[in-house]
This record gives sequence, structure tokens and C-alpha cells, in this order.
Amino acid sequence: MDWQTPVLEGEGERLAMIDMTTTADHDNFTRSERERHDERAGEVPSGGRGGRAGARGAARGAGGQAPRGAGSARARLEELLAHADIKIDGDRPWDLKIHDERVLDAVFGGSLAIGEAYMDGRWDCDQLDELVCRFRRASLDRHLRVGSDGWRMLKARLLNRQNRSRALDMGRRVYDGAIDLFEATLDPRMVYSCAYWKDASNLAEAQEHKLDLACRKLGLRPGMRVLDIGCGWGSFVRYAAEKYGVEVVGVTVSRGQAEYGRERCKGLPVEIRYQDYREVTGSFDRVFSAGMFEHVGPRNHRVYFETAHRVLKDDGLFLLHTVGGNRSLASVDAWIDTYIFPDSVMPSAAQITGAVEGLFVIEDWHNFGPDYDKTLRAWFENFDRNYPQLKDRYDERFYRMWKFYLLACAGTFRARVNHLWHFVLSKHGVVGGYQAVR
Repeated sequence: MDWQTPVLEGEGERLAMIDMTTTADHDNFTRSERERHDERAGEVPSGGRGGRAGARGAARGAGGQAPRGAGSARARLEELLAHADIKIDGDRPWDLKIHDERVLDAVFGGSLAIGEAYMDGRWDCDQLDELVCRFRRASLDRHLRVGSDGWRMLKARLLNRQNRSRALDMGRRVYDGAIDLFEATLDPRMVYSCAYWKDASNLAEAQEHKLDLACRKLGLRPGMRVLDIGCGWGSFVRYAAEKYGVEVVGVTVSRGQAEYGRERCKGLPVEIRYQDYREVTGSFDRVFSAGMFEHVGPRNHRVYFETAHRVLKDDGLFLLHTVGGNRSLASVDAWIDTYIFPDSVMPSAAQITGAVEGLFVIEDWHNFGPDYDKTLRAWFENFDRNYPQLKDRYDERFYRMWKFYLLACAGTFRARVNHLWHFVLSKHGVVGGYQAVR
């Protein structure tokens, strides 16, 4: 999965990672959207930066009375959550704990309101990942408008939100300058995608197993030339060059990742380019891509696969490692788009198979989505353990944001609404058939 410095600035806390800047129309929409959520929750924003701070943490209205409508909102929410065996203020680890009664109305405003209320400390859960798993298994997201919103869906249909300039801007905003955060979260190899936990006892082993699995699926041999689309901090390119004796070219839209990867790969037959995937040229025996396709967007799926097809030799193989969902979407969940993955869209099986039609033969399709549940929980354990060394740069609200992201996503993979797919693709079909590797 792909995600300058996380700095939280009151009303400007959106996209709490890195640069925090978006287009003006998105900024204005998000602000007005948040005000509507606040008004539904009985909170009147001041209109200035940090305008919500005056009411933050208060659990009751004037005179100690519950906000108007809180009782009916609680009843509605209790009835809904009962379908997932979740209770409000219950004593089980996955039960919802309300610290501010106004959140009972706010949750009906959708995922952005739910996530921000958690970031603000208005509600908690001892086992957030299990709460989300139960919530999604019971399909309650459809009742609380969890997911994208009308404005994001409209923009996705009218605009290419993953064009070249926006892709480079995403790399700058999400990765450049936040190396300490990722070093505190990831494994020593800095792999920011799902690990493979078969026969692994810890995250480092599981990530190495995933890298080796990819190399074996590709059938790497000494002397081959390999392309890694979205190489991150260079984990795969380094592993493949060291362990399998191949020459590797990696491309990334983050200058910080490119510099970091080059330093780690000194002395190896590795080239790391700061480059958009659409600009790649050359000829390669194998193509690999992990945790990057989610940022391509449905409008660009066909171009992405045409690029891989253009640079792959006729007898080559392409391994795509991507998160996938059960439904075809035009845009991403509102909270994820705002705070974690700007402009990303999780692909569906239909979108992927439609985009490869006429270009590739699908030789193998491997789903190990439950391994992402374990990976995300391991990332949170690392982050939580290392957070005392990060507190000077990342405040409590950021901590809750990162925790919400990691554990809520873990719950979606446990619920089997999100998946991790490996597609092995060939241009003309492997003669005699491809022997699947696990």
C-alpha cells in the first residue's frame, strides 16, 4: 500500500500526513461537510481555524443536559449495532464506548464524521479491529453511509484524479519527510505492503517470505532484467538483486523514497528512478508491482496494463500484488481519502479483469487477504511501541488517526470485504501451463 511531515494545524488537520494541502475545491467542500456534521451533532463551529476546539471533550450540552435528539440517536444506533452483536458502553472488548453524546448523531453523517470523532477522542473501543470486522460482516456500513460521498464520486467521474501531476504530488505529500513514522511502523526491510505469514513467526520473517514468494512466482534467474513499478523504499529491488542475481529498475513518485532506496542498494545492480509509471521505457524479462495499483484509479487501469505490456518481453511474466474489494468503486472512502490515501481507489475483480482483457492471460490468482489483518496489527504494535520516540512530531490526534487507520483496515480484511490478490500475468500464455507457487 502506498500512503513532508505530519503537522496538525487545527482546521488544516485534513490529510494529517505530510504536506496537508489539497485543491481549493476539496478543502472548501470538506470544511462545509464537517460543519454539517457538527451541526447535526449539536456543535456550532466558530468559523476560525481550530474552531471546534472549544466544544471538544464536552460530553453534555448547556446545564449538563444531553444534546437534543441524543436519546433517539442512541436508540437508533443501538438497534443498528445489535445486528453485529455490538453494544454501546458494553463491557466486551469490541463494544463501543461513548465519551461525548453528540457523537451519536455524528456517526449517521458517514465515515468522515465517524473517523474524525474517534481522532478527537469522542469514542473508543478496546478492540477496534474486531468492532470494524463485526460492523462490516453485518453490512452496517450501508446504513451509516460509510464509504465515498457524492462529491467524491462526481469528481471521480469528471476528473482524472490520478494524472501525472497529481501522482507526483501524492508522492511528495504522503512519503517525503515522514521516514521516521514509517521506520517506526514497518519491518527492517521497509516493506509497505501485505506480508505472507505462512511459516512465519514475526513481521520481519513474513515480509521476507512475501518477497521470496514474489521472486519464485516470477521465476527469477541470474541475468534477468526486472522492473518494479512503485518500488517504495527499495525492499523488493534489493532483495531480488541480492538473493536472485537479477538487474532491477525501480520507479517511484516519491523523491524521498528514491533517495532512501538508492542509499540502501549501493553496490547492487539496481537503478531507482523518480518517475511516473506511464513514462517507463525499456525492455524487461519480468515486471513486479506491489501496493501501487490502488493509486492508479479506474480511469487509468487500462493505461497501466498497456504500459506493463509494452515493456514486458513476449515470454515474460508480470506479478501484480494489490488490495482488492468486492465491489467496483469510482472513488475511495471519504475518511481514507482525506487522511491516508489521497486519490486512491481500491480495484475490484471486474475492474482488473476488464482492464487486462486482450493484453494478458491470467495464469494465477492468489488471495491471501487474511494475512493483511495480521500485517496491519503487527504494524500497529510497532507504531504503538515506538510512539514515545515520535511524540515530539506526532501529537495525540495523529496517534489516534494512525491507530484508527491500521486497526480499522485490519478489521475489513478479517471481515473479508477487502482482499490481497496476486495476479500472475503473461502476454500469450505459458506453453504447457504455469505452475502455481505458494
